[in-house]
This record gives sequence, C-alpha cells and structure tokens, in this order.
Amino acid sequence: MKELTNLRNAGEASTGERKDGERPGGFSTASGRPVRHVYEPGDISDFDYERDLATPGQYPYTRAVHATGYRGRLWTTRMFAGFGSVEETNARFRYLLSQGNSGLSIAFDLPTLYGYDTDAPEAYGEFGKCGVAVSSLTDMETLLEGLPLGEITTSMTINSPAAIIWAMYIAAAEKRGVSRRMLAGTLQNDILKEFIAQKEYIFPPEPSMRLVVDTIEFGTREMPRWNTISISGYHIREAGSTAVQELAFTLADGFEYVRWCQDRGLDVDEFAPRLSFFFNCHNDFFEEVAKFRAARRIWAREMKERFGAKSERSQWMRFHTQTAGVSLTAQQPEVNLIRTSIQALAAIMGGTQSLHTNSMDEALALPSEKAARLALRTQQVIAHESGVANTVDPMGGSYFLEALTKETEEEAYSYFHKIEDIGGVIAAIESGYLQREIADAAFRYQSEIDTKERVIVGVNEYVIDEPIEVPILEMDPQGEVRQIAKLNKLRRERDGHEANSCLKHLESACRNGENVMPYLLDAVNAYCTLGEMCDVMRDVFGVYREDSLV
Repeated sequence: MKELTNLRNAGEASTGERKDGERPGGFSTASGRPVRHVYEPGDISDFDYERDLATPGQYPYTRAVHATGYRGRLWTTRMFAGFGSVEETNARFRYLLSQGNSGLSIAFDLPTLYGYDTDAPEAYGEFGKCGVAVSSLTDMETLLEGLPLGEITTSMTINSPAAIIWAMYIAAAEKRGVSRRMLAGTLQNDILKEFIAQKEYIFPPEPSMRLVVDTIEFGTREMPRWNTISISGYHIREAGSTAVQELAFTLADGFEYVRWCQDRGLDVDEFAPRLSFFFNCHNDFFEEVAKFRAARRIWAREMKERFGAKSERSQWMRFHTQTAGVSLTAQQPEVNLIRTSIQALAAIMGGTQSLHTNSMDEALALPSEKAARLALRTQQVIAHESGVANTVDPMGGSYFLEALTKETEEEAYSYFHKIEDIGGVIAAIESGYLQREIADAAFRYQSEIDTKERVIVGVNEYVIDEPIEVPILEMDPQGEVRQIAKLNKLRRERDGHEANSCLKHLESACRNGENVMPYLLDAVNAYCTLGEMCDVMRDVFGVYREDSLV
C-alpha cells in the first residue's frame, strides 16, 4: 500500500487543542513538540511504505539494520564503569562480567580526559572521581589484567587524547598475545561534540579533527573489527538539548567526519562501515523511539545520496544508547530505577545495538556494586521476561509513531540547512550557534520544572522528607598515593633515551602531517606517559580557548 487515505472525521482537530473532559494544560513531548489527542491515517497521508519504512533490514533501515532484529542476537549489555585506581576498576569489570555483562565500557577520570598525568598540578584533587586514572601503559596493563580481550568488545569514552589511550589499549593487548586485528570495540573519539557540549577539548578544532581522521585511517588499515569513532549525541542531550537537537547536531557531526575522511583520500565504503553512534535516551518514550528511527533513515539516505556509499554496511547506523543521566534525581533515588527502566525499554524499541542502564545512585555518587547490579538486571529482565525482543520493530506502523518520526526527521533537516548556511559544523561551533541553541533549550526545560509546568516526581511534586538510605561507593583513599608512586617508579626505570627519542619522532609527525598512530604506539611501548605525549601535541597544535557566549 503506497498511500493512506485521510480518514479523519471533519469535526476532529489536528492542532493539539484540548478536548472536553481532558486535563487542563497543553500536551507536548519532553522537547516541547505539541501532541494531538489522537493520531489516525490522515496524520501520515503521504506515507509510502517502501520509501519511508520498508521491511527490517532493508533501505532506508527505519525499522532495523538487521532483518532479524533481537531474534538473531540480543543487544550488548555494556555497563559503563571506572573509578579510582586501575585495580579497583579492574575488580568492577570482573564483577560485571561475572553477572552477565557482555561488553566493557571504560570511564576515565578528568585528568585523563584532559591529557594530564595523575601527578600533574592540574590533576590535583581529581584522581579517580569520575572515572579511572590511566597515565601510562603500565596502568592500562593493570586495568585489563585477566580480562578476555580477544573474546569481548570494549568501549572507551575518551576524546581529546583518544589516539593515545587507544594506543595504550592496543599495546597492552599485543603484549598479552592478542593481535590488533582481533581486537573489537569502540573508541568514542568524537571531538566535535566536545566543542559543542561537554567541553573536554585540548587542541583547536582543525588539529583535533586531523587526529580523529588519523585514527579512522589507521583503524581502517589495521583493525577491521574496531569502531574508530562513536559519534555522540549523549553529551549534547545531557547539556540540555531537545531530542531533535541531539539528533540533528550528532548527524551533522557525522557528516563532517565523513567529509574530512573523504578529503584525506579514503573511500567512503572503506571506512564508513566502522562508524558508530552513541545516543541518549530520555524520559519521553515515544519521542525517543521516533528519534532512533529517524536517525537510521536520515543516515542511510545521506550516506547513499550525498556521499555515494554503495555498501549496505556504509548506510547502516549502528548505535549504543545510555539512559539519561541528567534525568536522575538525588531525591528518592529508588525512583530512578523506574525512570531507567522506561528509558531502557524505549532504546530497545528504537533498535539499539548496545545499552548502558544508569544506576539509581548516580545523582549522589559513582555507582555502588549493588546499584550497578540492579541496573544490569533491568536490561536482563527486559531481554528475557518482557517479550519485546520477539518481533522486529513492534511499534512500526503506529500512526502516532510514524507521524512523530516524520516530524523529527523534518525538524532535523531544518537544522542541517541552518548549519550549512553558517558554513558547516566548525563554523557553527566557532560562532556559538550550536551552544546557544542547547543553552536556550536547557533554560526552557528548567523553567518548566521551576514553574511546575513539568512534573519531576520527588523534586517538584510528590516530595517526601526522609533520609536517603542508599549505600555510597567508597574508594581506596590511598589510591592516588600509590598511583603517583607507580608513575615515579616508571620514569626512573624506563629507558629514558628511548622515551625521549620516541617523543621527538612524535613531535616531527605532528608537525609534518604524518599519521600519528604508529608514533604513538612506539611512544606508548617506550612507556612515555599520557601527559608527556599530550604536552608534545600542545606545543605543536596549541590549546583551544572558547570565546564566552553573551
């Protein structure tokens, strides 16, 4: 059936106006899009099944990139973890694997994310607080000790110093006899969203993009099972964007990476199959499902029609999802289990390839072991007890969902056009356009909470006054002392001449435009530290300072 006839009764409004007997106030999605009281065939009157939906596994992949969906393989349960010392995080990884986690996801602490060693003055007081501290190959070896690197996939949430941390991972695996060609996983490596939202950048945009392309080129040649970038909307959403802004800005970033790789001389069908994405999943169930479906359709169309991708895999959008950290509340933290369950179900209905479920205590501290286990069990209950994995895209064909998917797509294209008019993503970042759009959306959302237009259970309604009884994770207070002692020992015992020689070769590669990955691997294997390698790049590339937005 190519087109549906408009069957809406003449007296039924399509403007979102309130009907008699309905609750007062407007009805809208979490992003503020008006929602009508009922959706019917007329709301998708120009809907074409083959063009807009198609069978799962067929272009434009709105329903799924794989024909069998979760009937063939369940999503990967990839629980994000990292805190304190490498020894403590290694123990958490072992625990998660023993509880049925099927993939690792490493969180790094703030000094590591900014390219500083633990003993740098800039790192003081931040050791292990938001992730694990990794300053050298020695740390990476300990972090991965006893983990089956050849059997599992590993995701690493690292951006500005991503190439260095990836080199450490590769070197650690190879020292254990695991070939780089056998390694599977994902490097986040998405520097554009750092400039847009998360702000953990080091170098200016142009050299930062050069490093990203270096990793994509190296991975294309050397590591066929590795996703060298995870183009991330998660942090854009956490900064306060709407669902449409998250989708539009993330895909615009993706298009920019494709352009840069093509400018390097890479064929799109050579590198595009290993591009991956990372999305947030917030509270509005239907809006989130529509976002994921629109994302697949837009990406497939643009890769095929704009960038000339001929391979199906180049047109596939494969993505990881994390439930919305920003939605978690310190008040009544047990309620976060419910929020996370709804968000996880939406991600699965949207067809995610892997999923992290946040723990109930994350608004208070890093997750305790029990909270992390409950978050993992949330996914396992959905997978094995809910029945939602039994059929592919069970919500496909819903009048509401298809209309919402189409509206989301159209609004995303409106943003694409605005970004192109400005001069592209980097120009939009440097002008502050993207940052202002997110800030305005965040202000509107918070204003709705402050005025109680938007109810947040336990925060502005259904408030109770009782002590919080959630156990808080405690880290080893001596971890930082031991880490600094290990760093000092490493610098004393390594071959200083070899380390200095490797740093000089790295500097030369940065200056003359060579791919830096081989030089980083040499430096890592010579036990140069993260801070030393980043300092070389700081000297060559400079350090970025963002202009204030007024």
